[in-house]
Amino acid sequence: MNTRRLQARFYKIRSNKVFEFFVVSIIIFSALMIGVKTYQLPDYVNQTMRILDFGITLFFLIEISVRFLGEKKKSQFFKSGWNIFDTLIVVLSLVPIENSELAIVGRLIRVFRVLRMVSMIPELRLLLNSLLKALPQLAYVMLLMFIIFYIYAAIGSSVFAGINEVLWGNISISMLTLFRVMTFEDWTDVMYETMAVYPLSWIYYLTFIFLTTFAFLNMIIGIVVNVLEEERQNLRQETKNAQAKKEVSMEDLQLQIQELKHLLEKR
Repeated sequence: MNTRRLQARFYKIRSNKVFEFFVVSIIIFSALMIGVKTYQLPDYVNQTMRILDFGITLFFLIEISVRFLGEKKKSQFFKSGWNIFDTLIVVLSLVPIENSELAIVGRLIRVFRVLRMVSMIPELRLLLNSLLKALPQLAYVMLLMFIIFYIYAAIGSSVFAGINEVLWGNISISMLTLFRVMTFEDWTDVMYETMAVYPLSWIYYLTFIFLTTFAFLNMIIGIVVNVLEEERQNLRQETKNAQAKKEVSMEDLQLQIQELKHLLEKR
């Protein structure tokens, strides 16, 4: 009975909005500390930062313990990918960052603690889940984009290599140049240089920009938005189903209470 009460208390703590907000605040503070450490700081500030870092690591260890102890079925805790991710980050954060061969690893792990924001905020989890589910569809779009890049890079390297060896010397360099064109990074300078020799080369650039920047990138955005909307609809449906089950269980409970009342009245 005491174990159940303790589990209920931990569950109440982990479900508390104030506790969740405090955890998010600590994650943000941890991220700010990482940024501050990139500057040259006095020794006393570095000492204070080390103490704060230890305190933050200890807090995260307590927080993940509270979440684990608040789980009704402990075996279900690690079936969630987010719980595994959080636990892994917290455990690896215990790697010492001072006077150790693993100091660099420890610092890098502390950088990744910022990603815990994703697991703590449902909206960010929804966005990331949508992006992951969109990857299979995006892979085909990216493959087609690579084919277009390869074809145009081969043409550019064959035709424009004599004009500028730096930009069109081989197919790999040509693909980098085309990426520059796709992102509109001074692409007109590249175009005007080739137009001085081949006046109609503007067709090459405009068709490439139309296919990649306007067509394929918009396709990528459309796929991600479509999957995001599907995820939101699934989430709404799951919420409705959960509410419906709750209402059904309440109705069953009321019927049982009424039956007990009738039995008591008959007696």
